Amino acid sequence: MRYILSLLALLLVFSCKDSKSREAREPISKSETNVKEKDTSGIEAISNKDFREFKVRDSKNLTKADIWAEINPQMEDFTEADYNSLKPYILERDIPTLQKNIAIGDLNYEKLVKFYLYRIRKFDRENSLSLNSVIAINPEVIEQAKIADKTNFIQAPHPVFGMPILLKDNINASGMATTAGAVALKDNITEDAFITKQLKTKGALILGKVNLSEWAYFFCGDCPSGYSAVGGQTLNPYGRGVFDTGGSSSGSGVATSVNFAAATIGSETAGSILSPASQNSVVGLKPTIGLVSRSGIVPISSTLDTAGPITRTVMDNAIILDAIYGYDSKDSKSLNTNRVSYLNFSTQNTLQGKRFGAPKRFLEDSLYTKALSVLKNKGATIVEIEEENLSLPNFLRLLNIDMKKDLPAYFSNAANSNLKMKSVNDVIAFNKKDSVNRMPYGQNLFYGIASDEGDLDYLKAIKDTLKTNGTSYFNIPMRKHNLDGFLSVNNSHAAFAAVAEFPALTVPMGYTNEGEPKGLTFIAKPLQEKQLLEWAYAYEQASKTRVSPKNYN
Repeated sequence: MRYILSLLALLLVFSCKDSKSREAREPISKSETNVKEKDTSGIEAISNKDFREFKVRDSKNLTKADIWAEINPQMEDFTEADYNSLKPYILERDIPTLQKNIAIGDLNYEKLVKFYLYRIRKFDRENSLSLNSVIAINPEVIEQAKIADKTNFIQAPHPVFGMPILLKDNINASGMATTAGAVALKDNITEDAFITKQLKTKGALILGKVNLSEWAYFFCGDCPSGYSAVGGQTLNPYGRGVFDTGGSSSGSGVATSVNFAAATIGSETAGSILSPASQNSVVGLKPTIGLVSRSGIVPISSTLDTAGPITRTVMDNAIILDAIYGYDSKDSKSLNTNRVSYLNFSTQNTLQGKRFGAPKRFLEDSLYTKALSVLKNKGATIVEIEEENLSLPNFLRLLNIDMKKDLPAYFSNAANSNLKMKSVNDVIAFNKKDSVNRMPYGQNLFYGIASDEGDLDYLKAIKDTLKTNGTSYFNIPMRKHNLDGFLSVNNSHAAFAAVAEFPALTVPMGYTNEGEPKGLTFIAKPLQEKQLLEWAYAYEQASKTRVSPKNYN
């Protein structure tokens, strides 16, 4: 039973859909994720319970006072009046507009940072609108913003210069612990991850860390997405305690949606960027695996993991991707591609003449069909397709075997050297000493990792099968119908895109009658990020569906 509940929770990561979609899906076997899968009543019951009846809401291991102890004295000169006066220049503004407002003198980097800090402190924790999305604040960020102002942004080599960025708390950043939401890593002070260095080199300001589903949602098994022992329960601003936040980059999706930073960084193994981005009505990109470094990021799977940007607009997504990507010799899957700029993607109508595959099972979704109409009006051809009857056998075993070896490698190479944790078993033993505070939902997936006896030969066989099935799932209809891309909803095809190593980008496509956000997800072949950005930008500009959460304006 423990194994089955763990698998059901994992599958929720792959398919965070609205309740009507869940009810229309078929049962899934223990060993595979099937393209025609539908949830059992058990999954439906678990998910509904998760959304409304949390064992823990506020963290038992972190308080608001803890987060703000070092920053509050630096914020004494920033008032509510200052905050309100800056709203027109910052709220819902994209990065180019923020830079323009700074260039003309309506704003500066110090004020921008303080605005976001004030806003986080005002809304995020221990109040009636709290979202529990932020775990830590960089104690040096205000001073760094002052330096950015003195540097004169006109000389900056990149538009990310001076922009406050929040990192998912499985990404190493000096001066703050990298916890992956786990109490076991609460003292894990590290050097910067490769992508953190990429951001800093281009002048970005690391504002702080955001909450996540603990251990990137590969830990507790039957817990709600958005929960971690360190950060507590992240809540969706479009429906606190009603709508799922999506996981595992829950804090990244929420913080972006409510304007807590210029942008955030998430990470994905199979849906962990696409899910929270779509659930919180923002733009999320899961890049081609290897385009963005994983060094210094707490892993699940060296086969499938990637980091990626979560932003309010497609333009901002391109800016952040351009800032973080690059070859990393320490990452076994890093791609040594020719340096290209994602800043100069075409903003003209690039949908004209493009052919997209639309799975027939989504055509009952009115938001999806409306999105298809927008694409058609921009000159795209929509081809209704039947999906390939392919499965993803032993997907869970892949994650088990990878994490069993990849987590110790992180502990050895990228974690704090004084950390006592060296393996999954060490974490399990640590949590058992205080189960109420460290693992209130249990740690069933970690038990599964520890007990999995698959070796590297078995791992290779699993990977080969999954890669073949994943690429065939997309390539067969693409060749048959001469398709340029594939259109999905939320993270419905995240697992297939993961094993195929195809990039995917989700952009807001509207809201259900109940107000729950949904995303239109574009999927393309490896290293076609620029095409994804162009298609999504054209759709975004034509549809303009994003509406900011009304209680956080």
